[in-house]
Amino acid sequence: MLVLPMTPLPFPPVYPALLLSFVSTFVVLIVMLKRGWAGFAIDHPNSRSLHEAPIPRTGGLALVVGGVVGAGVLQSQFWPALSIAGGLLIVSLWDDVRGLSVVWRFLMHFLAAWVFVAIYGLHDLGFVGAIMAVLAIVWMTNLYNFMDGSDGLAGGMALFGFGFYGLAAWLQGDVAFAGQCWSVAVASLAFLFFNFHPARIFMGDAGSIPLGFLAAAFGLMGWRAGSWPVWFPVLVFSPFILDASVTLAKRLLSGEKVWQAHREHYYQRLVQMGWGHRRTAQVEYVLMVLAGASAVWANGQDDSTQWAISIFWVLVYLLAMWLVDTKWSRMQGQSRC
Repeated sequence: MLVLPMTPLPFPPVYPALLLSFVSTFVVLIVMLKRGWAGFAIDHPNSRSLHEAPIPRTGGLALVVGGVVGAGVLQSQFWPALSIAGGLLIVSLWDDVRGLSVVWRFLMHFLAAWVFVAIYGLHDLGFVGAIMAVLAIVWMTNLYNFMDGSDGLAGGMALFGFGFYGLAAWLQGDVAFAGQCWSVAVASLAFLFFNFHPARIFMGDAGSIPLGFLAAAFGLMGWRAGSWPVWFPVLVFSPFILDASVTLAKRLLSGEKVWQAHREHYYQRLVQMGWGHRRTAQVEYVLMVLAGASAVWANGQDDSTQWAISIFWVLVYLLAMWLVDTKWSRMQGQSRC
């Protein structure tokens, strides 16, 4: 059973950190857009994108910098993870501007994951456990990037995902870790003022790659600290994990080149089916809130209840994907007639 802490969040240093994250992200985005500095990397529309006009894809610079700066004023134990995220920001920003090969991109992601595992002692899970941790980090890093294709979607997942991470940590009495997670969440909230439909700026790889890494890294850190079981981060970020993983599996089975851009994710099909960016984001937000809230609630329950919640969500996602696939097949059939 969940028991709320009897003491309020202390003022120093969590509240200033959250304020710093929000304000720095918001101000940097305003300056970038007003001064035209956001335009050094532009996302031009193509057959695989969902937008119709060129949009700057540099918003992740402000988002990640704001979140990392705010979180960095808390405990020094978080600095290595934040530094790795900062390194991924630099590599991904270079990828946004100049472009990197798939091989170099994945090498950097695996290197970041290995460094994290080594620094935070996950190698004591054994060889197989360490490999699984690295693969989980790399997959989360990349799937977050795959899911950044519709206005407000990736920013919303960061807001709610890291927000529920923070809530769960706070309920366990780990205020510093809660502040760490909430710093990223409020930076994402500031970003959404500019990214919700109609978006004025995208986060680009410079935003989605570090966010995906931090989602995995914080999930593992919370698990190791005893704030939640290993399934908790999976359920919190399940709207992204399920969409990306099922889509990848389907593309692999059909023999497609999975590293190439496409419009086959479920959220992309919702947009193409007439829901548009705004409605798709709003429905996804409801899903994110329900998944995150149920994860936080189940975190304080017995094993049988946790299994029941997990099975419930598996059934929900199976039904949702079946409905989208069925509707999409009908639309494709009608378009051929």
